Amino acid sequence: MSDDCLARIQARDTEALASFIQSHRPQLMAFIERQLGTALRRKIEPDDVFQETSAEAVRALPSVELGDRDPFSWLCQIAERRIIDLHRRFFGAAKRDAAREVPLGSSGGGDEPAGLINLLVASMTTPSKAFSRNAREARLLEALAKLTEEQQTALRLRYIENQPSKQIAEHLGKSDAAVRVMLTRSLKKLHELLGEF
Repeated sequence: MSDDCLARIQARDTEALASFIQSHRPQLMAFIERQLGTALRRKIEPDDVFQETSAEAVRALPSVELGDRDPFSWLCQIAERRIIDLHRRFFGAAKRDAAREVPLGSSGGGDEPAGLINLLVASMTTPSKAFSRNAREARLLEALAKLTEEQQTALRLRYIENQPSKQIAEHLGKSDAAVRVMLTRSLKKLHELLGEF
């Protein structure tokens, strides 16, 4: 991506964004196809998610502060949210029933969030399987949706992409210490949200 194109997108130029989306279509489609999974793919085509993601990005650009963020990661976040919404729509009733039937319980002891992190990785990387595979993952997916976009991004970068907090801080435009605090608070918030289900 040229600096000129990035600058135009940061200046909220929707034509530059549309051009960027078209040039990154193969990568974005690959991301969407990985996230959709088998169950949801029976209900919706990956291309539909791509089109909805593109339209939402163009609509949202005038009111979004991208800063130095990579537009592609922003598009992936939009696609991820759309896929989560589709899961709620198509599998919401099953998810709620499963959540009632299976007690959450705590697989780990003390404050060690290892069990939650494993669940987080599974849910964020394959949301479509969360509903059929495990009620705990379905509950976690719903709890994740209640976090801010920035918290979700930080968790994804740390636990899915295994980025160090310093790199996440650069990505989010925050200090390393602020990111560490955010990660700790985000995990704590997930624990609290899961307790409400």
